[in-house]
This record gives sequence, C-alpha cells and structure tokens, in this order.
Amino acid sequence: MPEIKTLQHWDRETPDHFRFCFKLPKTITHELNLRHCDSELTDALNRLSILQEKLGLLCIQLPDSFSPDELPILEKFLRGLPTEFNYALELRHRDFFKKDETERYLNALLMERGINRIQFDTRALFQNPTPDEETQEALKAKPNVPLHVLATGQMPMVRFITAKDWQGTLSYLDPWVNKVCQWLQEGRTPFVFLHTPNNAHAPDVAAYFAEQINRVIPDSALFTLWPEQQNEQASLF
Repeated sequence: MPEIKTLQHWDRETPDHFRFCFKLPKTITHELNLRHCDSELTDALNRLSILQEKLGLLCIQLPDSFSPDELPILEKFLRGLPTEFNYALELRHRDFFKKDETERYLNALLMERGINRIQFDTRALFQNPTPDEETQEALKAKPNVPLHVLATGQMPMVRFITAKDWQGTLSYLDPWVNKVCQWLQEGRTPFVFLHTPNNAHAPDVAAYFAEQINRVIPDSALFTLWPEQQNEQASLF
C-alpha cells in the first residue's frame, strides 16, 4: 500500500477529473484468499480514502487457484464490502468462464451489488506469440481465459494486452471502440487499461485508442499524452 504522504502528494499533483484505480493488497486476495481479512480490508480502505472522490475502481484480482468451489467465500466477501467505494473483480480460474449455472449466479450477484467484472482480453497476445523474452514472460503472467463481454456495473473495466507488434494486432482492439462507445451512450463510465508485453508502448496504444473513441464521441475519452510523447505523436499515426 502507498504511504499516506504519497497518496497526499498524488492528490495534490492530479487534476480534479483524474481517477486512481488500485488493486486490493495481495495479503487480502492471495494470502488470506478473502478469509478473515476484515482488519486488513479496513486498513486499506481507510488509507485509500485519502483520495476521496479521485478514487475510481478498487480491483479485487484473485489468483488462478481461486475456483468456483470458493464461490460462497467470494459472495460473503462481496456482500460485506462498504458501499461507498466502487469495485471491480478479476477472476482467472477457467471454471468461472463456462457459461454455466455458477457463472450465471456470479454475474447476477455482481449486478446486484453493482460490482464490475473485469474483462481481460489477451487474445492478441496468445494468438500471436513471439520468441522474445518480454513476450514469453507476458505469456506466463497473463491469464489465457475466454472473453465474456458484459457490464455488471456502471463502471466496466477492460484490460487489453497487445502482441509485441501492437500495430499488427489492432484487429483485436478495434472492436472495443464500439463496445466502449456503447457503454458511454448507456451512461456508464468505462475504464480501459492497455498493455503491451513490456508496456513500453502502452501509452502509444492508449493514444491510438482514445483517438478512435473521440472520433465516434468527440471529447469523451479522457486521455492526455505524456509530455515526452507529444513531440512523437505525429510520427506514430
């Protein structure tokens, strides 16, 4: 968790419209597996509340070992979350993606609680593997799970990772433009995180994606180029 003085500094250094997204600590999600973690959760939420209205989504990223057998534990945890925060859930166990009764129950629970199910689109990476070290590390670290596109809350989150040649795999990214625009037109506030295998070109991908969104709905994508990129943008597109 960031130090209090760090959070206060971030608050001072960001504009009012900026939103921070945090993962809950691994102590809660991976070590305690959502069990007996009330004090740890309270401590984390109290600290992050320093950012107040600049908080976007608090992400509950579960390990791939967390299976549907533990759904009752997950449900108890979700029902106990304070309602003044916005949450997103990332599941990595493939049995949560079987479109069966368990997944339908989970999605209904998330809709009831207004919790956003994170969609992690790794198709471009896994279907275009390359032998370089960065891609191989990404293939080991990222989940290779089916993509089920749905909004279970008002702030849907998409995480997308390109292949090493990000411009060569835009056919996977471009359909998200229509989906994000649809969510915007429905009055939702989507969050989109864009990754590359080593994230060196992630800001470039974000600039491209924001440009496509703004072509459909002008000025809707809140994105600002990093200072060192502004001189480079013309050469990218």
